[in-house]
Amino acid sequence: MMDRKYELTKNNKLIPVVMMAVGLIAIVMGFMTDHTRTWTTLLHNNFYFTAMALCGTFFVAVQYIAQAGWAVGIKRVPEAMGGFLKYGMVGMILIFIFGHHDLYHWTHSELYDVNSPQYDHILAGKQGFLNIPFFVTRMVAYALIWVGFTYALRKQSLREDAEGGLEPYRKSVSMGAVFIVLFAVTSSTSAWDFLMSVDAHWFSTMFGWYTFAGLFVSGLAMMCLFILFLRSKGYMDHVSSNHLHDVGKFMFAFSIFWTYLWFSQFMLIWYANLPEEVVYYQVRWESFKTLWVTNLIVNFCAPLLVLMTRDAKRQIPILWVAGIIILCGHWLDVYLMVTPGVLGKDWHIGFIEIGTMIGYLGLFVRVTLGELSKASVVPKNHPMFQETLHHHI
Repeated sequence: MMDRKYELTKNNKLIPVVMMAVGLIAIVMGFMTDHTRTWTTLLHNNFYFTAMALCGTFFVAVQYIAQAGWAVGIKRVPEAMGGFLKYGMVGMILIFIFGHHDLYHWTHSELYDVNSPQYDHILAGKQGFLNIPFFVTRMVAYALIWVGFTYALRKQSLREDAEGGLEPYRKSVSMGAVFIVLFAVTSSTSAWDFLMSVDAHWFSTMFGWYTFAGLFVSGLAMMCLFILFLRSKGYMDHVSSNHLHDVGKFMFAFSIFWTYLWFSQFMLIWYANLPEEVVYYQVRWESFKTLWVTNLIVNFCAPLLVLMTRDAKRQIPILWVAGIIILCGHWLDVYLMVTPGVLGKDWHIGFIEIGTMIGYLGLFVRVTLGELSKASVVPKNHPMFQETLHHHI
C-alpha cells in the first residue's frame, strides 16, 4: 500500500479522451458559428481550470510553510493537479494572441488615436499598464513563476521519496515561502489581466481577493473529489474521516469567505452609486439576473447548508455532493466575470459552453491522473508522515 502508484486503466484513459473529443467538437462548432462567443468560452474555461491547478500548488506551499502534518497524506493530489498548469498557461497565451481582438476591447488601436472618433480618454490613461507588449510579458512571467515553482516543489517531493532525509523538506519549506509571496502578487495581477480587463473601464480593489477566494475553493473541491476517488479505489487507505473533515472545513470556510467578498464588493459599489463602478453590476442585473442570483445561492447557500455540521464533513456521499456543487457554482461565477463584458446581452449557455467545459475537465482529469501514476500516492519518507497517520480531531 505504501509504495503504490496510481495505475491508469483503459477506462481511465478512454473516458477523458472522449471528454476531450466532445470539447474539441464544441470548439470547432463554435468557431464555425460565432468566433467571439467561442473565444469567450475558451477564456472562461481555460482560466477556470488553470486557476484550479494553481491552487493545487498554493495548497502544497501553504502546508509546507505552516508545517502542517495532517495534509502530508493527501499532498500528492494537489501536487498532481499542478501538472495542468503548463498546459493552462500555454492556453492562456494562445487565447490572448489569437483572440484578444474579440475578448479585450482595450487592444483596439483606434481607441488611443486622438484623431479617431473611437478615441477613449479613459483607456488612454491606462495604456501604460494595458498595452499588448507589457500584457504578454506579464503572462510569460506568470507562466515561468507558477510552472517553475510547481516543478521545483514536485521535484523535491519525489526526491524525498527516493532519498529520505530532511534536506528535500527544508528546501520545500523555503521554496514554499518564496512562492507564497509571489503568489500574493501574481494571483491578484493575473485576475486584473485575464478577467477584470475584459471590462476595461471598470475596476475594483477587491477583485483579486474575490477571484482568489472563488478559485481556491474550486481547487479544494476538485482536490476533495480526487481524494475520494482514490480512496474508493484503495489507494488512500491512510486517509481517514479526520482528514476528510479538515478538507471539508476548508471548503466550508472558503465558501463563506467568497460570500463575504462577494457581498462586500457589491455592497460598497451599490452604496457609493458611482456611474463608473455600478456599470459592472448594471449589465449583470439587467441581462444576467437569473444567473446572477443563482450564483449567490449555489455558492453560498448550498455549501452552507450541506457542510454546516461536523458529521456532514465526514460523510463521503455528502462531500461528493458538496464538491460537485462548488465546482459547478464557481464555473458559473467565472462565466459571470467573463461573458457580460464580451457578449453583453447576447449570451448563451449551450453545447459550445458545456461541451468546452467537458473537454477541459477531461484534459484536467487525464493530466492529474497521469501525474498520480508517476509516483507513489503516499509520501512515506516525509518527516511528518507518522503525524498524518495518527491525525485525529
